[in-house]
Amino acid sequence: MEIRTLKDIENLEGKKVLLRVDFNVPMDKTTGEIEDDTRITESLPTINFLLEKGAKIIIMSHLGRPEGEVKEELRLTKIGEYLSKLLNKSVKKMDEVLSDIVKKEIERMQNGEIILLENMRFRKEEEECEENFTKELASLGEIFVNDAFGTAHRKHASTAGLADFLPAYAGVLMEKEITHLSKVLEEIPAKPITMIFGGSKIDTKIGIIQHFLDKADYFLIGGGLANTFLFAKGVNVGDSLYEKDKVDVAKQIIEKLNSKENSLNLPVDAIVAKEISDEAQVQEIAIESLPEEMKILDIGRKTAENFSEIIKKSGTVIWNGPLGVYEYKPFMNGTKSIAEAIADSECVSIIGGGDTADCIKKFGIPEGKFTHISTGGGACIEFLSGEKLPGIEILRKQKFL
Repeated sequence: MEIRTLKDIENLEGKKVLLRVDFNVPMDKTTGEIEDDTRITESLPTINFLLEKGAKIIIMSHLGRPEGEVKEELRLTKIGEYLSKLLNKSVKKMDEVLSDIVKKEIERMQNGEIILLENMRFRKEEEECEENFTKELASLGEIFVNDAFGTAHRKHASTAGLADFLPAYAGVLMEKEITHLSKVLEEIPAKPITMIFGGSKIDTKIGIIQHFLDKADYFLIGGGLANTFLFAKGVNVGDSLYEKDKVDVAKQIIEKLNSKENSLNLPVDAIVAKEISDEAQVQEIAIESLPEEMKILDIGRKTAENFSEIIKKSGTVIWNGPLGVYEYKPFMNGTKSIAEAIADSECVSIIGGGDTADCIKKFGIPEGKFTHISTGGGACIEFLSGEKLPGIEILRKQKFL
């Protein structure tokens, strides 16, 4: 994919750069401290590049889902302080997105200075991509740099709309994400290709499953997602979470994959319990033997072994979604086993963001063991589904020809 990157900007010295990042990081609800700084640290190469070139950097991000209202617990103050420490440089945090005060502060900026605007989603016009708001936001800068891959599937003012008024370029992280993920779509991936899906909802995965139905060799399904497929096959799932309204979709996928021998792999055993907690009393049972009052909360050891054997012989593995309720100790082993199997494999491995990336960090597996860990869960899935993402389409070179 041909996109405009930072290398395409001829002169940045003294230029006001509107930089969209994704600082939507998990924070402790009591202390407000940052629990995982991955998305912040991944933005540093772009910020440092702009600093070295003498740009004036105006950073935009969102946090949580305030839905157009100011919510004190979702202010970016702690993030601004954290970024300042990482850069060892002052970051001036504003208390608003747009105001006369903000404009005056930007007018006073010197080369190499950084301003962080308040949570973009405190303004309802942000998610609406409202034209007047977007135009006023664009007036703060001269160049738009999008480094927020995690929001690239959203057509918001600060993720896509600004490109209607300013020249748009990809940041270092955005370029890295597009480069790695494009290889899966545009080149011929190493075979066999194995797709691993977990999590709870099938609708977020339908696009990517359908896109790879005729391309992938193996589909390994776990998590709550597998329960819907098991139910569709007539298996009793007891008190487990599954999506009744997606059973027909699951049946269609099963029918399609049945024509490819051994391509669809569902759990053959499971870790089950009556409750989800660290103290839960668990059993490991065959998938056909689930008592009515029990919930399927992790794949069993035999399933983990089956999946790991397929991973060992795979040339490319794409994984999105944990295979159990990994946040709780009794139900983390299945997901951990699969993560370790991928890490120990010589395959090209693409890891979807969100919970999948979080569990790898939780298990202490070095990120270097994987080819690419995406910072965007939903964006990664939609990109690999072959869909056009608004925040990426505005960066294509042909848009400017």
